[in-house]
Amino acid sequence: MAYRLLYADDERPLRELVKDQLTYEGFEVETAEDGNDAIEKINRLKFDLVLLDIRMPGLDGIGVLGYLKTQKVRPRVIMVTGVGDVDVALQAVRLGANDFVTKPFELSELLDSIHRVLSR
Repeated sequence: MAYRLLYADDERPLRELVKDQLTYEGFEVETAEDGNDAIEKINRLKFDLVLLDIRMPGLDGIGVLGYLKTQKVRPRVIMVTGVGDVDVALQAVRLGANDFVTKPFELSELLDSIHRVLSR
């Protein structure tokens, strides 16, 4: 059975590229264009892992992480951050995120993080 992932990022080209690459790697991947879209999908579908961009218009990744903390059943979370947001990503890990990846990232780096978090 394939793991189901949600990738929330407001950068459409990156979102589609990551979806295609992770699908090729055998994951079932849904995408969300912002935090509100992510929460709507989280409420409808079960995810094993959520990849959250920290900076998105409207509800950002930290806001979605806060929402997830209120849920009984929570997927694992990897925060995706720009280089300047590493301190925010570390704060997100303290708030319950399982890991973070810094943009720009190599697919191998993202896959390493995904496999590490899913194996816990």
